[in-house]
Amino acid sequence: MSSEALHVPREKLRRETLNVHDAITSLQEEFDAVDWYRQRADDCDDPSLEAILLHNAHEELEHASMILEWLRLNDAELNEQLKESEGSIVGHEETASEKHGF
Repeated sequence: MSSEALHVPREKLRRETLNVHDAITSLQEEFDAVDWYRQRADDCDDPSLEAILLHNAHEELEHASMILEWLRLNDAELNEQLKESEGSIVGHEETASEKHGF
C-alpha cells in the first residue's frame, strides 16, 4: 500500500514539495495497480477476462508514465538522473559514484 503520510507537518512544506509528494504517491499507486492487474491476469483462467485485466494494466502504465514525465519536467535533479541512465545501469551507478566521490 502506498504511503500518503507526510513526515513533516504540512504547513512547514513548500507547495512544490507537496506537489511532488502527491505525484510520487500517485506513481506508487499506479505501479501497484499494474502489478495487481498482471498478477490477476496470470492467475485468470478466462481468456476474455485476462485480456481485460492486461488492458487495464496497460492503462495504468500509461498513467504512471504521465506522472513520471510530470516529475521529470518538474524536478531538475530527477531529469538529470534520467538523462544519465542510458547504457549500463550498473556502469551508470559506478560512474555517478566516482563523479560524486562516493
